[in-house]
Amino acid sequence: MTVLARERAPAKINLCLYLGPTREDGRHELVTLFDAVSLYDELEVSSAVQDEVVCDGVEGPNLVGDALGALRGAGWVAPPLRVTIKKRIPVAAGMGGGSADAAALLRLAPRLAPVDGASRLRIAGRLGADVPSQLVPGPWVGVGAGHRLLPAPELAPYSVVVLPQPFPLSTADVYRESDRLGLGRSPVELDVVRHQLTLGFSDELVVNDLEPAALSLAPRLGETLGEVQRAGADHAIVCGSGPTIIGLFWGAGGRSRAREAAAELAATYPGAVVADPVRGGDGALAPNE
Repeated sequence: MTVLARERAPAKINLCLYLGPTREDGRHELVTLFDAVSLYDELEVSSAVQDEVVCDGVEGPNLVGDALGALRGAGWVAPPLRVTIKKRIPVAAGMGGGSADAAALLRLAPRLAPVDGASRLRIAGRLGADVPSQLVPGPWVGVGAGHRLLPAPELAPYSVVVLPQPFPLSTADVYRESDRLGLGRSPVELDVVRHQLTLGFSDELVVNDLEPAALSLAPRLGETLGEVQRAGADHAIVCGSGPTIIGLFWGAGGRSRAREAAAELAATYPGAVVADPVRGGDGALAPNE
């Protein structure tokens, strides 16, 4: 097999996530601030006899396979491909690993055969709410179900400590638990938050409305949040639907403080890593296109 292309897929974090009512399509209205961070999966695309996706350690359907099929359905005429995914983003961890991988395939697709940006954007929107934000890695405000993207406010420098957990949490289960707990905000409250984000991002906006649901399903996360806070994080929050915990370290000295915290936490959480924001991407995929 001949290697045709490689692409890195950065993980996403939610710097804030505000939960609204259930939509007609069964998803929830959201206002969220996504960012991409330097914890990467890697995709290697090779020639093959027929299309296939290989991801060791991950069973069942893969969004990359769905993305590949959708590209074919849109008339993409690349030769048959084998896509091998090397996983570093934790699975079922609230960091959008599957979505990141699908977005990475959509990014590299034009290097293999012609396909326009508008088609890739449509495919991304059909694959899931997190995929569009990862077509151009970086900060985006997500509204609707998170799939409609608005320009993000300017962010201060920061680093993040990522603490994967030894168990998964189903996104669907977390959302169901949030409904049971009555965590959703009103449309008016979401509008207020969206307006605040247009003015800038501040400490008081670092909120994850899904966190109480994740803690309800996995109470041990509460202890982890406390340990991250005690290690010096400016904020410790559940990442997305969890169970990954992240600690945010703001300012020019954030990276050195994050490294010290990760070293301290590694004794209890050996998977602790430091990541930084990722900037840049394929401008042809600007979500407002």
